[in-house]
Amino acid sequence: MNAVLKNIIDTIDVEKIEANLFRGQCHPSEHVFGGQVLAQAITSAYRTVKKEHKLHSLHSYFLRPGDSSRPILFEVDPIRDGKSFSTRRVAAIQKGKTIFTLSCSWQKEEIGLIHSQPIPDVLPPEALRGDLEVFKAASTDEEDINRFTFRFEAIDSRSVEKTSMGDGETHPPYKNTWLKAREQLTDEPWIHLGLLAYMSDLDFMSTSMLPHGREKLRGGIQGASLDHSIWFHRPFRADQWLLFVKESPHAGGGRGFIRGKFFSRTGELVATAAQECLIRPVESTSRSH
Repeated sequence: MNAVLKNIIDTIDVEKIEANLFRGQCHPSEHVFGGQVLAQAITSAYRTVKKEHKLHSLHSYFLRPGDSSRPILFEVDPIRDGKSFSTRRVAAIQKGKTIFTLSCSWQKEEIGLIHSQPIPDVLPPEALRGDLEVFKAASTDEEDINRFTFRFEAIDSRSVEKTSMGDGETHPPYKNTWLKAREQLTDEPWIHLGLLAYMSDLDFMSTSMLPHGREKLRGGIQGASLDHSIWFHRPFRADQWLLFVKESPHAGGGRGFIRGKFFSRTGELVATAAQECLIRPVESTSRSH
């Protein structure tokens, strides 16, 4: 396994300290990546539920910026264990303060009515250039490349649309991206859940900025994830191609709203995600969120 993918999985693999208390490390960067803390909280909750219960939904809030130089404590509250459903609440704590909260529900597998939206008709991943290759070709700043692209050493990301816009260019608020881990993974459920959650926070916020000129706004806004939700519909593997279909139906009040769907290569809708993010113009940054 390549070193970056191994590092991400090792980071998601939280350490159990005692009953319902776990510790997670951080990848060294200028801030704690939201997808990382989300994946770690899922793993913490996973290790407290019945193995026959599968994660079907989660709702989370990012409350404070994290410090990537410190570990994060994850305190799990086992709210309910029923025959069909289990509910957990997770608090991520640094320096004695909660920086993130997660509520999640787990269900014993059942048979029921089935319907689903079809996968969009887009180019297959084999017909597309990798985002890592595109970004390296477009940037001459080595520090910028290392800061934003190291994750793509672990995750093969291929954008369907050309959204690497120049200054002043705009694009409608949607984007389709094929994603998968670059190497075969074990069957451990927490790895696949954690990696999908991790991938669901990649390039999500920027979708809400596309109609306004993403390149122009990159240095002109204060951006942060505010909340994040995922619904898991079907089994999936994070080491097989998933099409992440993203759209931003609204932005206003310094916030952008984005929703996304994950489809398997065979066309099944496997998960749906939604996020509201802070996209505040820099002239307004005197007000903190």
